[in-house]
Amino acid sequence: MKQKTNKWRTLAVVMAVFSSVAAMGQQESNKTDWMKDLKSRITLNGYAQGGWSYQDPNGNKTNAYNLKRTLLWAKARITDRWSFLFMHDFSSCVQEFYTDYRITKGNELTVRLGQFKHSYSMENPMSPTQLELIDVYSQAVLYLAGEGPDPLNGVNYGRDMGLEVYGDLAKGFLHYELALMSGQGINRRDLNNQKDFIAKLEVRPMQGFRIVASGYLGTGCAVNTAAWNPDIKVGDNYKRNRYSVGAEYKTQAYSPAKYKEARPASIRAEWLGGQDGDVGSRGGYATVCIPVVDALDVVASGETFDRNTKVDGWDQTNLTIGLQYWFYKKCRLQFQYTRCLCGENISSKDYNWLQAQVQVAF
Repeated sequence: MKQKTNKWRTLAVVMAVFSSVAAMGQQESNKTDWMKDLKSRITLNGYAQGGWSYQDPNGNKTNAYNLKRTLLWAKARITDRWSFLFMHDFSSCVQEFYTDYRITKGNELTVRLGQFKHSYSMENPMSPTQLELIDVYSQAVLYLAGEGPDPLNGVNYGRDMGLEVYGDLAKGFLHYELALMSGQGINRRDLNNQKDFIAKLEVRPMQGFRIVASGYLGTGCAVNTAAWNPDIKVGDNYKRNRYSVGAEYKTQAYSPAKYKEARPASIRAEWLGGQDGDVGSRGGYATVCIPVVDALDVVASGETFDRNTKVDGWDQTNLTIGLQYWFYKKCRLQFQYTRCLCGENISSKDYNWLQAQVQVAF
């Protein structure tokens, strides 16, 4: 009887061990599934751009190495409709943090809340990794979109805090963006009670071709002064309006066998204008990029901007020609020459500008 009892005890112990092993296996399987799910929902991207620059304004020759941008961002897909993004530039500051929620089943209506690149102009929402010029944006976009050269608005990298709705209509023929923004820029509290309104409409009549118009109605609060706009003092509220209209055409993508990354030829042109208090400004650009041999592109651009249309001498025109070589997917080497033609009130006479840059991205 005792021997029979021991057999049952042994069988119970064996069953318990197998149960424990099975449970551990199930836990490990659940853990693996959870890790796979997490990995599939979070994506990491980043890039760095650095190089060398030479200038000779007023005969003063300068050259220097530079590290312009080192960005890393993470995007989390919380659900099929809800996502979150966080972006940091290690050479400056936190750039973006926002959440998107797609309300409709299709792409007709999505809501965005947080800090992000605003919709004004064609170029501003585009990544520096996509743009052809080493100096990235044209003068007009840099100034009017709040990238940095406008001292009244300060350095905001074309970003702001706010609420936006956007989407595609008519099977992608129309794209719209409507935003209510702080107007004060990134990582900075609003200095007045007014909010700025931005609207963009994009028409896509055929593949590769788009026509874009955008407008900006706002009230700025000056954080500095500008020599070409002396009536606005630090702390003053002032009218800050903008408009833009442009078009872009990209040919069918060309894919070199070397790294199989599609590269279309493209031409993009835009005209922009703004009003800061009683002072108007305007400018535009046209940029062409043509793949020639293997992974080599020719880039050419002409752009101009006048900070004060009522007073002569506050204008500057830049003419650029250059080459870029794509050595791996999003990675490229760039070399460009720019002739800068300056108005009499600009701090420099006409000068030459040479730039070289390497971009590494993933």
